[in-house]
Amino acid sequence: MAKRLQVVLNKDVTKLGKRGDVVDVAPGYARNYLVPQGFGVFATAGVLRQVEQRRAKEAERLAALLEDAKSRKTALQTINNFVIRKQLGEDQAIFGTVTTQDVVEVIKANAGLDVERQAIELPEIKRIGTYKAQIKLHAEVIAEVSIEVAPL
Repeated sequence: MAKRLQVVLNKDVTKLGKRGDVVDVAPGYARNYLVPQGFGVFATAGVLRQVEQRRAKEAERLAALLEDAKSRKTALQTINNFVIRKQLGEDQAIFGTVTTQDVVEVIKANAGLDVERQAIELPEIKRIGTYKAQIKLHAEVIAEVSIEVAPL
């Protein structure tokens, strides 16, 4: 009897691996728990080929997402200077603050790009002037744009 069996996981298993991983487990664990519960299948040549095909498709998908993020960064940095108009109070202070939602709206209006407001990192803006905002478009791609706050 084999000391270890290879199993391809169908679902994430705590302390063992994620979906699609090929893991070595004890034969009893595979036969009595993983396979009957639907957490995995025995690794055969055909199953391993399918796993490699899935990984290749996933790598292509991630590469396409990265390229899309890079093109969006280029588009944002081409425009770079976004103007937000706010009502002005005393001493060059604005009423309220500039929020991430304001930045999303001005980017949508000027560049035509949809950006999630959770991806925008702004300094605290309470006065008119020019500020830098960072927009996380992808885990590896961060665009820095200039936000100009002007009087209404």
